[in-house]
Amino acid sequence: MPRTPQLRRLRLLHLEDSELDHQLVLAHLRRGGIEPSMQRIDTEGAFLAALDQRWDAVISDYNLPGFSGLVALELLRERDALLPFILVSGEIGEDTAVEAMRNGASDYLLKSNLIRLVPALLHAVEVCEGLRARQRSDEELARSRKRLSELAQHLQTSIEMERAAIAREIHDDVGGSLTAVKFDLAWLARHAPNGPMAERAQQALETVNHAIEASQRIMHNLRPAILEQGLVAALQWMTQRFERRNGIMTAFRTSHDHLRLPPGVPLVAYRTAQEALTNISKHARATRVQVDLTVAAGVLSLEISDNGRGLSNQDLGKERSFGIRGLHERADTVGGWIDLSSSPTGTTLILSVPLDVVGTSSRPGDTDIDLPLGSPHDPSTWGAL
Repeated sequence: MPRTPQLRRLRLLHLEDSELDHQLVLAHLRRGGIEPSMQRIDTEGAFLAALDQRWDAVISDYNLPGFSGLVALELLRERDALLPFILVSGEIGEDTAVEAMRNGASDYLLKSNLIRLVPALLHAVEVCEGLRARQRSDEELARSRKRLSELAQHLQTSIEMERAAIAREIHDDVGGSLTAVKFDLAWLARHAPNGPMAERAQQALETVNHAIEASQRIMHNLRPAILEQGLVAALQWMTQRFERRNGIMTAFRTSHDHLRLPPGVPLVAYRTAQEALTNISKHARATRVQVDLTVAAGVLSLEISDNGRGLSNQDLGKERSFGIRGLHERADTVGGWIDLSSSPTGTTLILSVPLDVVGTSSRPGDTDIDLPLGSPHDPSTWGAL
């Protein structure tokens, strides 16, 4: 026994001043397998009021007393950019039809030929449903990305706080204990009789000195105290140290001797330069590095470039290549971004951070950080070490 086709139920708003034409449209819809819940209106005020309800589509006449289908289409698109709108008219010129389609109409039909009404309506509704589903997916994806970015920023902040706490522990406990042991060994070395005991005391003193230097190096890597002197001084020190340790000619240039920067920006810039220089020393095979720090038009720019072998697409596309991704996330914590370009003749990495209303100065004595050192809201300070 053949199955009765299931009716498609749709909520339709019909903008039509003729009850006879309304009934004709209704008959064509039912004949085509649609069971409409349909409301007829014929004024602009009623149309605007009806738009507060939920509809699957709008079917509109072109000519209405004191109103028109094109005006209705414009009003609809101001409220809902996706809701299907089908223009139906006794007479409609080609220019008017083209204008309606350009303004967002789903289709246009003549009242003398309503055979296409049902296919056109179903197609428009399906397209709308697909676009709304995609819109919901895009919105959910955007929310997921926002949550992921917030999590990454929270992790970056937590890491820096943990680094600061560890550095303080090393300074207060390990550093203090090593310094006390050093004083005791120095006393023993001075008062021990000549011979093996004095020699062992001297060797132990040298070992403690190495341990103190190692603890200072670890503290600096965990939390750069040099940032208390300002970002310019910290980058000067970093580039000089990089050149000495790696034998790569490294130049640092800046547009300002002193910078007043918002909390967090100095540390982000410092860590970006640190990561870039580390990557250069490990992978670039460069012989020359240039570091430029500038402030122009309210934007801080830190540019690190080298003349190395560059990065291939495979290097940039590695699944576990978290260094560059981490730089992007770190820059985002202060509203900045990272630009990376590479060729066989070298690589350039640029950090850009808008500074809003924070000023710059080249006068000696200006503070480098806009909040007092040690502020709980300033993650770029060394703290009370």
